[in-house]
Amino acid sequence: MQRNAWRTSSRSGNNGQCVEVRDRGAGVDVRDSKAPEAGLLSFTPAAWDAFVHTIKTNACRP
Repeated sequence: MQRNAWRTSSRSGNNGQCVEVRDRGAGVDVRDSKAPEAGLLSFTPAAWDAFVHTIKTNACRP
């Protein structure tokens, strides 16, 4: 992921209904692509890695 550049997932399609992420080096920011001025969520690198790992391994399924 390129640092400080907002991007969407390559799997998100082109419908404008997605989130954007950017790598700040010291963490990852996430915002709504439809309302970028509404704010963002910031995650530490460890928290982001744990989130991505959980999604990729489907560990959040019952």
